[in-house]
Amino acid sequence: MGQVGRALLVFGALLLLIGGALIIAEKLGLGRLPGDIVVERKGFRLYAPLATSILVSLVLTLLANLFLRR
Repeated sequence: MGQVGRALLVFGALLLLIGGALIIAEKLGLGRLPGDIVVERKGFRLYAPLATSILVSLVLTLLANLFLRR
């Protein structure tokens, strides 16, 4: 039972970090970059963050290469 409790605590901490990062990213303007597609119609909204996804991917790739390089 102790391992399940630890796993839930780690999962909760990860959710907290991801939620905080999303709030900070929204305040920095991520999600509204040129290249992000937004289609709004009556009763329908489609949001495809293409430019934001590419930027986040580049940043995470650079960080992974810096910290995980042997």
